[in-house]
Amino acid sequence: MPKLQVVDPVIFRVAIPVPVYRLFDYLAPADLDLKAIKPGVRLEVPFGKSKKIAYLLEITQQSDIDVTKLKPIIRVLDQQSLLSSKDLRLLQWASDYYQHPLGEVISTAFPTALRQGKPAELKVEKRYCLTELGKAIDSTDLKRTPKQKNLIDKFRVREQPSLSETELAEWNSHWRPSLNLLITKQLLMPCEVNTPYVALKTVLRNQPLICNPQQKTAIDSVCGHLGSFKAFLLEGITGSGKTEVYLQIIQAVLEQGLQVLVLVPEITLTPQLEERFKQRFAVNIAISHSKLTDKQRQIAWLQMQTGQCSIMLGTRSALFTPLKRPGLIILDEEHDGSFKQQEGFRFSARDVALVRAKSLAIPVVLGSATPSLESLHNAQRQRYELLHLPERAGNSIEPELQLLDIRNKGIQEGLSDALIAEMHKTLVKNEQVLLFLNRRGFAPTLICHSCGWVARCLRCDANLVIHYDEARLRCHHCAQEQVLLKQCPDCKGGQLTPLGLGTERVERVLADLFADKVTVRLDRDTTQRKGTLEKYLQQINAGAVDIILGTQMLAKGHHFPNVTLVAILDVDSGLFSIDFHAAEKMAQMIVQVAGRAGRADKLGKVIMQTRHPEHPLLTKLITEGYNSFAQTVLVERKDAALPPYSYQALLRVQSLEPEAPKLFFQALSALMQNINSGHTLILGPVVAPMAKRAGQYRYQLLFQNTRRNELQGFLKTLMPEITKLKQAKKVRWSLDVDPVDLY
Repeated sequence: MPKLQVVDPVIFRVAIPVPVYRLFDYLAPADLDLKAIKPGVRLEVPFGKSKKIAYLLEITQQSDIDVTKLKPIIRVLDQQSLLSSKDLRLLQWASDYYQHPLGEVISTAFPTALRQGKPAELKVEKRYCLTELGKAIDSTDLKRTPKQKNLIDKFRVREQPSLSETELAEWNSHWRPSLNLLITKQLLMPCEVNTPYVALKTVLRNQPLICNPQQKTAIDSVCGHLGSFKAFLLEGITGSGKTEVYLQIIQAVLEQGLQVLVLVPEITLTPQLEERFKQRFAVNIAISHSKLTDKQRQIAWLQMQTGQCSIMLGTRSALFTPLKRPGLIILDEEHDGSFKQQEGFRFSARDVALVRAKSLAIPVVLGSATPSLESLHNAQRQRYELLHLPERAGNSIEPELQLLDIRNKGIQEGLSDALIAEMHKTLVKNEQVLLFLNRRGFAPTLICHSCGWVARCLRCDANLVIHYDEARLRCHHCAQEQVLLKQCPDCKGGQLTPLGLGTERVERVLADLFADKVTVRLDRDTTQRKGTLEKYLQQINAGAVDIILGTQMLAKGHHFPNVTLVAILDVDSGLFSIDFHAAEKMAQMIVQVAGRAGRADKLGKVIMQTRHPEHPLLTKLITEGYNSFAQTVLVERKDAALPPYSYQALLRVQSLEPEAPKLFFQALSALMQNINSGHTLILGPVVAPMAKRAGQYRYQLLFQNTRRNELQGFLKTLMPEITKLKQAKKVRWSLDVDPVDLY
């Protein structure tokens, strides 16, 4: 009698977005065509008493678990893989390097709707275009209906034949009523247009600008390596034309039918950069950042994944977007701390972009006027090719930098008499002034002049910030707020006094000193509503604003041709800090803000108010420039064995119970003695610089090693063991590999 052939069951090994350092095995359905299923598809699986979206990584017939105990999957969600094998390898690398559970890392690569298991369908989006009557009508005939006129003008300036509903929503959230009325008047009509990828005879709308020799050298260097991996550091002073270099390199990539991923640090930079891209290129451009809806981000993701868009312009989270025809990755302002994720999966978009470019065999360009010390160090080691743009493009020349000693000088709410005089001189010439103060609110402290009581946050080791316009006291760390007090709760006196400066306070004094001038304040408080920032920027560039006052959002990428005076009201804040990154960040901030001055053909001046005019790092920066400053700081870092001459990981621990972190570290100490070979330096545990935040008591432990692979080996052994500690269940803990700050 013939023996029955026993067929081993087919097992799906999957990653599930849960905080566990392991994969999970499930039984594949017996009736499934396994030839059609590839790693990278999404599955729905039972998990405990619930269901989860899982990601298929491997099809096997082996399992460490008894097969009879394995559960079957519920269903397969995708007919085709949404992530390529190279995408999955990159995510596996990122999981290993940042010591973060693989399921959560893979989930990060997907837009929210796809993480929730919704169909990966790219529906044809309804589009609208001008009718023949709409093309012929004079839009001034609609002057009595300004909203309709603006919409017609929007179609007129657009060189593409149609606009999608997404594009209209990005332009104006109240577009639909005007559109319906224009359709009724037969000036607009719907036109559904599917836009699959087709190779264009020309990728340009407008011709490139004429470049100077340094720009041309940079363009030729990158274009000479298309189709192969090479890392380039484009160091160009502010106003040197880095964007034009990007555009001409992108043109060469698009002409080969390939896609480009462009990352910027801030959402606020994307609209103006998007406009420049759309003016230059006749290809579809996808936009991705956190202010878009889930639907908009999913559309952009799928358009790049299917090849329907040629350029993705986005922030940090766009890094993992799949590319059907990858050709180039660009990171603008590569030094910016916004490229480092600070919660959950704490990855560096800059560093992962380099690994991704290498795996795809494409070039990556890191651009900045103030490169990070890590990037300059890599250029010195010839791991990156340094491309230098030392001159401003066009007729503009670098501004004059001046340290203004304000010790024992008359000051009105942060403005010295000398600065006020310079502002008057500038404004008389009908030129604009930019004032930088990286502190929003009216004042950072409310103190009682009688007894010394200070308004403190009950949940953080921090003072409450005064917001006079809203009559509120607000914590900028946990967002707790209360009504602005008029009487001291301790001594019941009424002498409550604001200490320190915020943008709101400076705005008030500007209204008194320059009553006939228009001031615009740009900070998180004044630009929360959608479209507000864009409106202010238009007013500034139209010359309707005299004085621009703001926080760090002014330092990044904005082009203000008529700004000839820039003043940094408090340049000393970065000189004295417990974090060794502070001096580097201070210098980058100064240079970036200074770069807003004199960007057209007018000579600019930058005034930095300080109480430490002889500080060696400040004088080095002012007299010899950022690169010389950076070399000095690199020598200090080398002498102290600090990054980039060593590698760090920061273990942060917090709990609502003050003793729980201490008990956790006691258990961890015994564990580490068995793991550490002695080469990894363990510093701490210590109380975090902000010991209490949002009600949580915070501690940290720093790991450091001069060899990256040794540190990684230590962490790889340590992380799974931490999860087994019973004390770990009573605290919240996280690991930050290559931290950009120690807070």
